[in-house]
Amino acid sequence: SSALASKATGDPIAKMAAKIAIGLALDEIVNPVTGTTKAEFEPALDYVAVKIPRWPFDKFTEADRELGTQMKATGEVMAIGRNFETALMKAIRSLEIGTFALDDLTYSDLRNQDLLNRLMPATDERLFMVADLLRRGITIGQIHEKSQIDEFFLDKILHLIEIEKELKMHVLDFKILKIAKENGFPDVTIARYWQLEEKELRHLRKKEDLFPVYKMVDTVAGEFSSKTPYYYSTYELENESLKEKRPSVLVVGSGPIRIGQGVEFDYATVHCVKAIQKAGYKAIVINSNPETVSTDFSVSDKLYFEPLTLEDVLNVIDLEKPIGVVVQFGGQTAINLAGRLENNGVKLLGTSLKDINRSEDREDFNQVIKKLDLSQPFGKTATTVTQALSVAEEVGYPLLIRPSYVLGGRAMEIVTNRQDLSDYMKRAVKVSLKHPVLIDSYLTVREAEIDLLSDGQTIIVPGIMEHIERAGVHSGDSMSVYPSQYLDQNVQEQMLDAAFKLAKELHTIGLMNVQFVIHEQQAYVIEVNPRASRTLPFISKATDLPLAQLATRVMLGEKLADLGFKSGLMAPKKLVYVKALVFSFNKLPKVDSSLGPEMKSTGEVMGVDRNLAKALYKAFVAAGFKVHEHGNVLFTIADRDKKEALALAKRFDELGYVLWATAGTSSFLHENHLPVRQLGKISEDQLNPVTAMRQGKLQIVINRLKTDEPLESDGRAIRAAAIENGVPLFTSLDTVAAFLQVLESRSFNVSAINKGDKS
Repeated sequence: SSALASKATGDPIAKMAAKIAIGLALDEIVNPVTGTTKAEFEPALDYVAVKIPRWPFDKFTEADRELGTQMKATGEVMAIGRNFETALMKAIRSLEIGTFALDDLTYSDLRNQDLLNRLMPATDERLFMVADLLRRGITIGQIHEKSQIDEFFLDKILHLIEIEKELKMHVLDFKILKIAKENGFPDVTIARYWQLEEKELRHLRKKEDLFPVYKMVDTVAGEFSSKTPYYYSTYELENESLKEKRPSVLVVGSGPIRIGQGVEFDYATVHCVKAIQKAGYKAIVINSNPETVSTDFSVSDKLYFEPLTLEDVLNVIDLEKPIGVVVQFGGQTAINLAGRLENNGVKLLGTSLKDINRSEDREDFNQVIKKLDLSQPFGKTATTVTQALSVAEEVGYPLLIRPSYVLGGRAMEIVTNRQDLSDYMKRAVKVSLKHPVLIDSYLTVREAEIDLLSDGQTIIVPGIMEHIERAGVHSGDSMSVYPSQYLDQNVQEQMLDAAFKLAKELHTIGLMNVQFVIHEQQAYVIEVNPRASRTLPFISKATDLPLAQLATRVMLGEKLADLGFKSGLMAPKKLVYVKALVFSFNKLPKVDSSLGPEMKSTGEVMGVDRNLAKALYKAFVAAGFKVHEHGNVLFTIADRDKKEALALAKRFDELGYVLWATAGTSSFLHENHLPVRQLGKISEDQLNPVTAMRQGKLQIVINRLKTDEPLESDGRAIRAAAIENGVPLFTSLDTVAAFLQVLESRSFNVSAINKGDKS
């Protein structure tokens, strides 16, 4: 809430707290202009700020949506308006969950009393439930009695419902349109009520001279002329934001932090702003996230705290008339706006829209791969269940299937049979909207990726990042190592050759990420992202190369050759860098913690040292893993993975770990002459994996599930118990192998020291 308060009032609370921490009293912190102390100063704000948390339930559909004392949000949005109604409506469309107004989620399948009962305990949808109840005529008093929401807020929501009804009853009524815009209704919603296209409503607004103006966030309560370049839109007369005299560049942010799109894009945006300013332009940022550094008013020349929708971005562009707009650093949010911005006459800096679409659209990208004669896993697209089943027969199971134009591997799955594919298609078509579903042959092999920078002529690759987990675990959930430790030189050359060809063919100006799977010493291209990727901060810090700043300079017309760069792979660093992931399963107890093609991590850490084992150790510890050098390890392994797990079990045994296992795995290990202690089924035996963890008897849990594991299985219960009891949990055998490297290295070092070897 400090970020919200600081950005809503313009007062840097953290800076004041730091001054207090070093001994200054609050009444000694003086406003340098007026002489007013902070103890005396209370701004009389003439606007309202609304914060709404961003929950991950769109990705974790099986999660418990009940809100309580355990925080479940991954991020938040903030919106500012002249009244509560406007701020609330802006915040709703800032969430990026497909909602633009209060009637985008309705509950026609529930009776009034049932819906009223759903208000408590609260869920992430309660705001929309309240609106639906008010729409049905349920009184403010009834809702307050059930939910204890203050009647002030309920009355404001009722006002929005009343405007909603007026809009539907008075089509093309300019007076009602003006009232709706003054209370935060977006063009896309009004157009839906009036059965118009959004662009038609925008044209109507302009014809009636109905434009937003921008007000400055008043950080000094009108005591003197504030110069804080921090604005929000409202439908009034006086505009306090004047177009910059110097040429400006607009940078589109990435919206709320969520799984698949986090602070990596805030990092990129801040560096982009620095480069724009150094190039002599005014840097303007538009974003809706109060938590980020890029939305601090001291970073850019101007900050617009607005939703990242087409209407809101175009409104800023209409006023500022920048020389161009940067979408490469705003993740999938900004990329998804690119086409509609260009269709409205906006100049995009960097890679062209045509080439962005050639990399994002599967059919177009297949043509690129074919033209360049590059290797790619065999696959096709489908938009219907019938088409998907036909494609699957041609491609062959198992399949890697996912919607196009989505982030964080959302709705990506590995499908092994016809029925699962049919079930998937019924769900995924909704996720993919107008875009096809991608169906590829699934190769269980090593994965690697490249971030590159191109100016259209010179192409530089800072380094090759090798994943520890094989394909099938989303790249955002895979541990990553730079420089590559195990890829053959021939494979690395294949990757570089493919990346260079793709960068040239797609006329890349700025950044591009290319992902590969390595199968039988052949590098297959699996994906290209025509933007800054989530690995950008990692590879930038590992190579000491400010990629975001360089990419911005390139987009503004500078040439890499003039900056001293030559095409090729940069010389690898002498140290080893490991990226490890952080998960929040303890906050979402019903979410399955097994890793797969859909991204689940909420953050990352980096370990750096002189060799891989030491860097891995630091990364594991930083990610919260407890590194026990001895103890008990539980193996519960599906049949398909038992042979591979055997080698890992032998290594644990050699380190002095005691092997524990569930029935099937125990029999297998015993047959292969390993000492093992068997645990029973959870529903049948007193001593089972869950009770063993609760009693502190297990130090590591290795759990490899069946692909068709039911929701109420022992496997899920074991994983949940590991999370609940803080026991290191591994669901990928590749991660186990990396962890064993750490244990073996530490065991070797202790042994060497005991023998007097100081090396």
